Amino acid sequence: MHFYLFDGTAQGFYTAAFLAYADEQAFLACENTQIGLNDMTMPVTNDKDKAERVLKKLREYDRAAEAEIDAVLRSHFSDRAQRAFLYLRLLVRRRGPVRRMHAEPAVEGALDAVRKVRGETHNMTGFLRFTETAGGVMYAPCSPDNDIIEYLFPHFKARFGAQPFVIHDLRREKACLYNGKDAALLPLGKTELVLSDDEETFKNLWRDYYAAVNIPERRRLRQMRGYMPVRYWKFLPEKQP
Repeated sequence: MHFYLFDGTAQGFYTAAFLAYADEQAFLACENTQIGLNDMTMPVTNDKDKAERVLKKLREYDRAAEAEIDAVLRSHFSDRAQRAFLYLRLLVRRRGPVRRMHAEPAVEGALDAVRKVRGETHNMTGFLRFTETAGGVMYAPCSPDNDIIEYLFPHFKARFGAQPFVIHDLRREKACLYNGKDAALLPLGKTELVLSDDEETFKNLWRDYYAAVNIPERRRLRQMRGYMPVRYWKFLPEKQP
């Protein structure tokens, strides 16, 4: 196996795809991937021109596939870069869209990752809970399976308007910050929050509402877990004691 190791960026991926295109033993992965003793490593140096050449072909044959590949690269699968590469290579070789070719493993592998990413993005628009800080900024911690906070940002920007907010991915230690006008994606580890005076009141009101509409005799925990996966509960005030 020939491991093409890139830095995890989109430009790095497309550079690696350019270099590995004709290599039938190619396996694309990020630089921190464990490599076997008998495998050959092929370190990839980002090259804007090579990456742009691949993107040009991709957009020529199937412009919509660029967003799909971005979603695959944001998925939680350890082989996400290889899934994206095999999908891209098949598309270029076919010179057109391949997403309907479900019998192709390269297609199903990529589209499965796309479904996971888009499904979690949709769920998180409903599960994300914001806390008001003393400075008036709305703060939402999360720990999604997939790297999706940049996908979540447009939805909450539309909802909040000019209200500043932060979406903090604790697992990846980064956050989308919005000041009401401009946005930035920045590294952010653990943080200490000073909450507004009304925040605890808001949380208690929400817990009271949740308790009032809940009927203990009709609890359906299995169904609840299906609609609201347990891994999200730690960020929901209504599920806190």
